[in-house]
Amino acid sequence: MGHHHGHDHNHTHGANKKVLMISFFIITAYMIVEVIGGFITNSLALLSDAGHMLSDSISLGIGLLAFTLGERAANYSKTYGYKRFEILAAVFNGVTLIAIALYIFYEAYYRFTNPPEVASNGMLIIAIIGLLVNIFVAWLLIRGGDTEENLNLRAAYLHVIGDMLGSIGAIIAALLIMFFNWGWADPLASVIVAILVLGSGWRVTGDALHVLMEGTPRNIAIDEVISAIKEVKGVTHIHDLHVWSITSGQHALSCHAVVDGSLTVEESQKIIHAIEHQLQHKGIGHVTIQIENTSHLHENSIICKKNYDLTEDHHVHDH
Repeated sequence: MGHHHGHDHNHTHGANKKVLMISFFIITAYMIVEVIGGFITNSLALLSDAGHMLSDSISLGIGLLAFTLGERAANYSKTYGYKRFEILAAVFNGVTLIAIALYIFYEAYYRFTNPPEVASNGMLIIAIIGLLVNIFVAWLLIRGGDTEENLNLRAAYLHVIGDMLGSIGAIIAALLIMFFNWGWADPLASVIVAILVLGSGWRVTGDALHVLMEGTPRNIAIDEVISAIKEVKGVTHIHDLHVWSITSGQHALSCHAVVDGSLTVEESQKIIHAIEHQLQHKGIGHVTIQIENTSHLHENSIICKKNYDLTEDHHVHDH
């Protein structure tokens, strides 16, 4: 069972990496075009979209680096390998987005008070090409990668969707300037992009910090996990339960399961396998269970009915 799970994980890992690499090169190339276009046409909307694309490019680049580092084998100093790097990358990525958004707000404020001349034709052409590039990359990420489970890929995908909206904003602003000579449409479009950038930056940072704080994975319901363990025949109750994520899509659990004192070692092993099997279905791959019998209970053990105990107590017991 575990082997099959590992094989699936490696397969999606390879697909994710390939998709990230193609997307990285496309986005980076177009971001450079958009920066040059933004300066030539004097459009803040294009520059803010390029800023968003830069953050895309950073996020994709870091994602690639994270995947490559994550492949390095675990060793004595890093027993989980380098898989957490992906989460650190997501934090960096989120903070970069927030900084870019704040800079765009600052720049837009000056443009509202004193709108400069914008070359709207050039702006329109560059924004339309930008939109097509983003649609293609978003399609690539959805089709080839795992945007549901993988934090890095999801971050990249959210960036690209934000970019797409940014390009649409720049297109509308260019048309408003062309037809109505509304100079303020350019900074307005850039502010809308900045709000989107800020939102996705905030979300990505929050999700990544939750993982770093060893928070319970958002898609795991603790109540269901407790019920699943207690359904196993022979388990009277559990305590010292911890559930956390190693990296996106890889969840771990440790707990002490109390069983009837008269069970043999073989029967205890069967209980452990049954619990592991139950938890596989709940999306938890790394499971560590310490079996205790009723005569070896912790003094301060709280029985898991609805509330569960997260004591700091870690005595070693005889199995």
